[in-house]
Amino acid sequence: MDRIRRNKYVIFALVFPGLIIYAFAVLYPIFKSFYYGMTDWKGIGEFNIIGLENYKKVIFEDKVFVTSLINAAVLAICTVLIQHPIAMFFAIIVDKLGGKLESFFRAVLFIPCVISIVVTSKMWVNVFNSSYGLLNKFLDAVHLGFLKHDWLGDQHVALYSVVFVIMWQGFGYAFLIYYSGIKGIPEELFEAGRIDGANSWQQFINITYPMLKPVILVNVSIAITSSLKQMEPIYLMTNGGPGTKTQFVANYLYTQAFTAQKYGYANAIAVVFVVICLITTVVVQKIFKPRDI
Repeated sequence: MDRIRRNKYVIFALVFPGLIIYAFAVLYPIFKSFYYGMTDWKGIGEFNIIGLENYKKVIFEDKVFVTSLINAAVLAICTVLIQHPIAMFFAIIVDKLGGKLESFFRAVLFIPCVISIVVTSKMWVNVFNSSYGLLNKFLDAVHLGFLKHDWLGDQHVALYSVVFVIMWQGFGYAFLIYYSGIKGIPEELFEAGRIDGANSWQQFINITYPMLKPVILVNVSIAITSSLKQMEPIYLMTNGGPGTKTQFVANYLYTQAFTAQKYGYANAIAVVFVVICLITTVVVQKIFKPRDI
C-alpha cells in the first residue's frame, strides 16, 4: 500500500480529475472574465478590444465601486464586532441550559437561516416601511415617535438597516459554529476550573476563549468573505439605493451587466472583485493564525 501511495503515476491519476474539474469550473471562467473585461461588449452583438481601460476605471475612477467596498467593510466590521460576540454569548448560555430547553433555543435561533432570503427581505421591507411599517408604529406606541425614519429611504440610516437585516439573517450560522465549538471543549477542563475556584468569567477567559480560537478564525473568515459577496438582500430591499448608499459589489456588478448592459465592464469588476477576495482571505488568515503554530 505504501508503494502505491508513493507512486507518482497513481498520485497523478487520483489528482488529475479534480484538477480538470477545478480548471473548468473556476480557472476557465476567471480567465474568460478577464478577457471580456478588456472589451466593450454589451452582452450581445459585436465587441472591440479596449485593453485595460475597464480595469483602470474600476480601480481608479469608479466611486460607486469604492462605495460598495466601504459598505462591505462596514458590514464585516459590524458582523465581527456585534453579531459574533452576541452569537458566542448565546452559544454559551444555550449550552448551559441542557435538556429540551437547549434543543428548543438551538432551533429557534437558527430559524432565520432556513427561511428564504426573499421572504425575510420582503418581511423587513414591510417592517421598515415609513407609512405602515411595524417599527415606526411601535415607536409611536411607546411615545418615541421622534425616532421614526424612512429606514430604507433615508440615506443616513438605510445602510445600517440593511446591515441589521443581513446580520439577523446570518445570526444562526454564527451561533451554530460557536455552539459546536463549545460542545467540543472537554467538560473536564471546566470541572478543573471550578475546583480551582474560577468563576464564569475566568472560565471563559482561560478555557472557553483559548479553545475557541480556531473556531473564531473560521467564523471571522466566513463573515468577511460573506460581507464581500452580499447581493440578494440588497437587491430585494433597496437595489443599492437611495442613490448608491447601500450598494454592494455583487449587486453593482449585476446592475452593470444586466441593467446598464455593460457586460465587459461588469466582467472587469468581477475580476478585480475576485482578486480583492483572495487578498482579503490571505490577510485574514495571517492575522488570525495562532501564534504558536
